[in-house]
Amino acid sequence: MISLQFLITAFVVVIAPGTGVLYTLAIGLGRGWRASCWAALGCTFGIVPHFLAAALGLAAVLHTSAVLFQAVKFAGVAYLLYLAWQAVRAGGALSVEADPKPERPWITARRGALINVLNPKLSIFFLALLPPFLSGNPATATLEMAVMGAIFMAMTFGVFVLYGIFAARVRTYILGSERILAWLNRTFAALFVALAGRLALERS
Repeated sequence: MISLQFLITAFVVVIAPGTGVLYTLAIGLGRGWRASCWAALGCTFGIVPHFLAAALGLAAVLHTSAVLFQAVKFAGVAYLLYLAWQAVRAGGALSVEADPKPERPWITARRGALINVLNPKLSIFFLALLPPFLSGNPATATLEMAVMGAIFMAMTFGVFVLYGIFAARVRTYILGSERILAWLNRTFAALFVALAGRLALERS
């Protein structure tokens, strides 16, 4: 049985602003609520490899292998810097504009998935998060991990969709101001750069 403590902990983790939330907000502001839902879906599925790693014990390997950890980490840093550039570049995928270039939904989702896939700290985080909430019965441990993973993903998708819808609502009030659009794009770029810097300083 899933404990109330796990549900509360998972909810607090999900609502905390992070890279996925920032991406979903940027997409919601720049492309509307439908695109933000695809962004939320991509970010959610980007969690799957890390849950699997935690369940199979691969997160421990990542934690002890400095070379592997650094390789994934700096791939993630490079990707976040790329997103920062996309936020300030005219016509960029993350730039907030009145008339954005059309983009296929799967591309929006794929970008969100990569944000989480390329963050090695997630695997180690889930390795630390899940075990304390297990019942202690080895026969049901795998099932319990799977259920907790499914609940966490459902929470992630639901909360991120709400973030995206909120951003899309705000979008209608800012499209008429070039100054606000420019300020938003610079702010998103700066935040992605800051997140890249924080990830670069992470240690396994």
